[in-house]
Amino acid sequence: MIHLYQELKTTFKVFGLLLFSVATSFCSYAQENSVDNLEDIDGLIDELFFDDQQFLDELLETSLSYNFLYTSVSYNSNTFFSGRDSGTDQFNIIPQVSYYHSSGFNASISGIYYQEFAPAWDFTSLSLGYFNTFGKNNTFVYNIGYTKFFYTDDFDDFTNSIDINFGVRNKKRTLGTTIAASYLFGSDESYQIVSNSFANITLKRTSDFAIRFRPSINFIIADQTITFKTFARTVGGLKIITTTQNVFDLLNTQFSIPLSISTHSWDFELGYNLNIPRALSNETNINNTGFFNLSLGYMFDFNRK
Repeated sequence: MIHLYQELKTTFKVFGLLLFSVATSFCSYAQENSVDNLEDIDGLIDELFFDDQQFLDELLETSLSYNFLYTSVSYNSNTFFSGRDSGTDQFNIIPQVSYYHSSGFNASISGIYYQEFAPAWDFTSLSLGYFNTFGKNNTFVYNIGYTKFFYTDDFDDFTNSIDINFGVRNKKRTLGTTIAASYLFGSDESYQIVSNSFANITLKRTSDFAIRFRPSINFIIADQTITFKTFARTVGGLKIITTTQNVFDLLNTQFSIPLSISTHSWDFELGYNLNIPRALSNETNINNTGFFNLSLGYMFDFNRK
C-alpha cells in the first residue's frame, strides 16, 4: 500500500508541476500608450492580475523605470492534477514573491502546499527570467526563464525547467493569447505546452480603483509516461503484464471565470475554474472537475518617493 501511495503521489507530483507552472506563469502582454496613461508607477497597481498573466501590461509599454516586489498568495479550494481527481479532496496554497525591473529582469520564489500530502509542503522553486516586447505598438511579448525545484522528499525526476513564453494581444488589448513551452529535466525529462487565451473586460474604473472580468481558456499538452496492466494467457495460466507507454497529448482544458479588484497597492481575485480532462489510453470514467480560487496580492515599490 505504501508503494502504491508513493507511485500515485509521484504521478500527482508530475501533474502538479503542470498546475504550478500555469499558476505562476511569467508570461504577460504590453499595454498600448494612451492620452490618459497613468503618470507614475503607483498608478499602475490597478493593472495587477494574480497569476501574472496580464500583470506587466502597462509596465512593459510605458517608459517608466520600475523596481519592485510583488507578493501574492493563492488558495484553491480543491486539487486536480491536469483536471484529474486524485480521489482525495484537498485544498492547495501557492505563495509567491516576485521581483520586477524595467530592464526586463525578473525573479521569483514560490512553492505549493497540499492539505493531505506528507510532507504537505511539496517543493520550493526559484525562477529567473528576462522579458521584452517587439512589433508595432509592442503587440508581441516574450519571456525566457529558468526554474530550479527543491523538493521536501527524495523526488528528483524533474528538478529543472527551461521555459519560453510568447504572447500576442489585439490593438485595444481586450483579447490575448500566450503559448508557454517548458522542458522539465532531472533524472527524467518531460515536455509541456500551455496555451492561454483570455478577454479583458473592465467593469468599473476610477483613478484608484478598478474591477475587471477576465475569463480565459487554457489547454495543457504534456509528455507523460503511462503505466497500465493487462492480462495475458500463458502456459502457467493468466498472468498480469505491466506495460508503459509514452504519450504527448492534450491532458486538460480549463475554463477560468475570475473577477479581480485592484486598489492602491492591493489587489484581490475570486474565480471559478472548470476542468475538462481528456482521457488517455488507460483512463476510464474520467469526469469534469471544478474548484474556486481566491488570491491576494500586494506591491512594494522601491521607486516610491
